Amino acid sequence: MARIYALVPWEMGEVVLYRQTEGTAGRLEGALLSLSGQPALERMLALDASARPESDPLLDDLARRLRACLQGEAVAFPLEELALERCGAFQQQVLRAEHAIPRGSLSTYGRIAAHIGRPGAARAVGTALGRNPFPILIPCHRAVRSDGSLGGYAGGLPMKRALLQLEGITLDEAGRAPLERLVY
Repeated sequence: MARIYALVPWEMGEVVLYRQTEGTAGRLEGALLSLSGQPALERMLALDASARPESDPLLDDLARRLRACLQGEAVAFPLEELALERCGAFQQQVLRAEHAIPRGSLSTYGRIAAHIGRPGAARAVGTALGRNPFPILIPCHRAVRSDGSLGGYAGGLPMKRALLQLEGITLDEAGRAPLERLVY
């Protein structure tokens, strides 16, 4: 099986969308963010040194929509396009709940845990989101701590702030998100 990818540049660092040419039923296998000191393309080649950039209807369309999203447009990324079966049952529940949070809204790790029937599992929710194989497409940046502080983000807090700002969410002087935007 070959793995192909599309590179989406962004001011906060590139994003790589990738999939296998066989085995994921034509769905996205994952997205990689640039991390401090490690560009997404470098991460892709560390995952699979034989991966290659290739024009592909799914990747091209997802890359086009992701570019629009990263310019502040409201864009949908249906779950049917993502190979969610790569995740365990609990993580799938968390990712589905996170995906359902509307653009410009937020939730807390605890509220998400309660929403999926696992009250008290806020830390596990945070861990599941931290391992989200589809960052931005499944908007794990919309989860914050119960006091509105940002918590963590795989791409770093500056990237989380930038993604929230693209959705019209302004943090207060203490760096906290507006709790009136919470769902669940």
